[in-house]
Amino acid sequence: MPLTRCTKYLRINPQVPEIHKIRLAARILARGGVVAFPTETVYGLGANALDARAVRRIFRAKGRPQDNPLIVHVANMEMVDDLVAEIPPIAGLLMERFWPGPLTLVLPKSDLVPPEVTAGLDTVGIRMPAHPVALALIKAARLPIAAPSANLSGRPSPTTGHHVLRDLHGRIDAVVDGGPASVGVESTVLDLTTPVPTILRPGGVTLEELQKILGRVELDPAVVSEAGHPRAPGMKYTHYAPQGNLFLVAGDTPKVAARINRLVKSFKAAGLRVGALLTVETAACYRPEIQPDYLEIIGSRNDLGTVAARLFAALHNCDRHRVQIILTETFPEKGLGLAIMNRLRKASAHRIIQA
Repeated sequence: MPLTRCTKYLRINPQVPEIHKIRLAARILARGGVVAFPTETVYGLGANALDARAVRRIFRAKGRPQDNPLIVHVANMEMVDDLVAEIPPIAGLLMERFWPGPLTLVLPKSDLVPPEVTAGLDTVGIRMPAHPVALALIKAARLPIAAPSANLSGRPSPTTGHHVLRDLHGRIDAVVDGGPASVGVESTVLDLTTPVPTILRPGGVTLEELQKILGRVELDPAVVSEAGHPRAPGMKYTHYAPQGNLFLVAGDTPKVAARINRLVKSFKAAGLRVGALLTVETAACYRPEIQPDYLEIIGSRNDLGTVAARLFAALHNCDRHRVQIILTETFPEKGLGLAIMNRLRKASAHRIIQA
């Protein structure tokens, strides 16, 4: 059911944002509205992080569970000072190295942050996005912006403005369309309130990059399994799931290609529409007896940055082609592969077939 009468659509120059469009979106935020906007990771659905009523509108628009905390986006260190109880030296080091960029730091929150933002936790996740439009919007609004991904809860994250519109048109006040997101997976969430810095969600900053700065870094068990009470976005509930059932096929590339071929044939024989998302290497080994209804090459196994940037868009494309079964391969869990596999496991409900 539509939750607002009209969603404004603002197409904007991603490198040199038009100031009048930025100011319009900023006014909507200042009035307690919700606005989707681009970041370098995915599109966020933003509201004034200091306005509990506005934050509740995010949850309502997305159909998001109330115990799933939000990330607060800032444009300068003054905003950070207001939001946290303290900034430990390790946080300052990481901010200097990775901000603006796809790293969210979990720190003790100040009393200024409403419990709606943190799901009642005494910590808050904060990041400074690297996208010119996101930074311009936060600066124009003069507010920290709480923003999860701009999609219906549980669905694939949006990496274009049109992805946002397909999910949320009529449910939010405005979409600021700054073109495709470049990273394509959400930020890394790093908890600095634990004895050892702990990754709660892998993302655009890799484990290896953090280890170079910090030495020891742990992975929360929820990164590779189901979570209990979520300490960060993406740790619980169905996430990133397309409308069709996604299956991951694991093994050596030639065997994966052969197995996907047999699966396509089997599912199509059952009368189902089938999609296949393949890398360049797997596609080179793929000799289909029966063509899938939708086939997309999502990049190279030697360039996981491209795979990450295209992953969610590929899942959206499968929905547009109304496929009921989606088949794709697995990836080594190193570098960006850790984030890619985290998203694929959750999107597939851990349905993994050995080749």
